[in-house]
Amino acid sequence: MDYYKRLKKLRIENGFTQEQIAFILHTRQEQYSKYESGKRELPIKHLIALCCLYRVSADYVLGIENFVKSE
Repeated sequence: MDYYKRLKKLRIENGFTQEQIAFILHTRQEQYSKYESGKRELPIKHLIALCCLYRVSADYVLGIENFVKSE
């Protein structure tokens, strides 16, 4: 799975809108939409913030690891 598809999946599973995630990342909804559609690369600082928000590893978001680790 491409990482941008996983971003959308995580957002929906956690009940967030694109607007809410954009606010958390201090960016615009239009910009965040481009991350989820694969039109723009996700900056590392946003990857870190999303990993913390969703409580997943960067490996999971990037598709290197295909499961969420339980605590």
